[in-house]
Amino acid sequence: LGWLGCLAFARGEGMERVARRLACRPPRAACRARLYSRNAPAISSTPRIDLAMQHTPDPSTLSAQFTCFNPEGCSRSYPLSQVVYRCDCEKKSLLDVTHDMDALRAANTPEEWRALFDRRAGSTMWPYGSGVWSKKEWILPHIADENIVSMFEGNSNLFWAERFGESLDLSDLWIKQCGQSHTASFKDLGMTVLVSQVNHMRKTGQAKIAAVGCASTGDTSAALAAYCAAADIPCIVILPRGKITTAQLLQPIANGAIVLNIDTDFDGCMKLIQEVVSEVPIYLANSLNSLRIEGQKTAAIEILQQFDWQGPDWCVVPSGNLGNIYAFWKGFNMAYELGLVDRVPRMVVAQAHNANPLYRAWKTGDLSNFHGIKAETTVASAIQIGDPVSINRAIHALHASNGVVEEANEDEIMDISARADMTGMFTCPHTGVGLAAVEKLRKQGTIARDDRVIVISTAHGLKFTSSKVAYHESTLKDVVSRYANQPINLPEKSSALIDALRSRIPM
Repeated sequence: LGWLGCLAFARGEGMERVARRLACRPPRAACRARLYSRNAPAISSTPRIDLAMQHTPDPSTLSAQFTCFNPEGCSRSYPLSQVVYRCDCEKKSLLDVTHDMDALRAANTPEEWRALFDRRAGSTMWPYGSGVWSKKEWILPHIADENIVSMFEGNSNLFWAERFGESLDLSDLWIKQCGQSHTASFKDLGMTVLVSQVNHMRKTGQAKIAAVGCASTGDTSAALAAYCAAADIPCIVILPRGKITTAQLLQPIANGAIVLNIDTDFDGCMKLIQEVVSEVPIYLANSLNSLRIEGQKTAAIEILQQFDWQGPDWCVVPSGNLGNIYAFWKGFNMAYELGLVDRVPRMVVAQAHNANPLYRAWKTGDLSNFHGIKAETTVASAIQIGDPVSINRAIHALHASNGVVEEANEDEIMDISARADMTGMFTCPHTGVGLAAVEKLRKQGTIARDDRVIVISTAHGLKFTSSKVAYHESTLKDVVSRYANQPINLPEKSSALIDALRSRIPM
């Protein structure tokens, strides 16, 4: 059958429909020549391509713009081609990318949107095979395909954590493995959108942009450097010296970015980059820029696809700067408003105890009591942020979804990460924060045994090996390594090997 036929059959399409799919399939070599290159001539029509692109709306009928994210109703808006990060209103509110929802409703029925996204995802058609750009009309409908900077991001595994879920008394626990991406974190989803818009603006002369820059705790800088390198756009990253992993530091260096190590924390780096971009033509790539949210929201839509357009009960997001919790809510809510699903899941913000300003406000019973803090060191270094930029976005998502906030201390993070690893996963510490939150909420009875729960795994565990090594060596501060697994050093004797095995395995 090949991969296309096997996929169709696995989806329950039946052999007749599989046969029709295969009959429409063009020769493999020709397909590669036409579809892999964004600089190739216009794709010639084939039955397969025609089917995949059926019900693709005319982009001139759709629109998107920046609008003020002010709950008090500021009506200011700005074109996406304008270099702007905050509204001109008195509150200097963040911006949000908003779409003409009536135009999207008129363009396709819910059934047509679902079918269009399903046909595109994972295909070889530029750029629609990307998990992000398969939803192009809901992201940046105006941008020319040739200006899109994509590395086939998205389409990440939704892992059924059956064995580990049973240990938490959960029957339907899933891990959305967003770290299975080009730079090994979910940040690729947002960066393909932001860098594509910058590339579009530079090539069309809509703005003078000399470079793109960001402050980072590691993953943002890696994603930005990679996508800028792919587009041949200069990249500047500002990092807190000594507070990110070696792997995270190496990625932007390898991709040719200008790397600036600063003696401060992330919040200090964030203040510096905002001062820099206000003085020189460097485009800001942090989540203060709402273009990132547009890419990240597609992971929520992708989850709905993977569940055959049935929404989960809970979505748990490890959170630091708090843009991602809003992004996931926005994706779920957009699908709901356009009629693709009948509900939005309850959102959970999971924070590390050492960087938990939103959790502190939550515990007071009034999120308006939020105050930034000085974040302390945590193994979940990518969310070690005490003064999150997207606080108002997060509060909006929590209120709109009847969401909750939970935290995890260092011992809880590493303990549950080790337990999850022993069931076949390889978790980053941020995923550990999410899993620890789930365990607490299940014990409290907030989450029911048979609820469908999604934990967002934001990065690949291989980017955070130093904390795992330290855990198994029992050298982490404030952590009891209950599940430490040290290698056993032995002489070259079979008897010694057998004795060691007998000490570990019943024989």
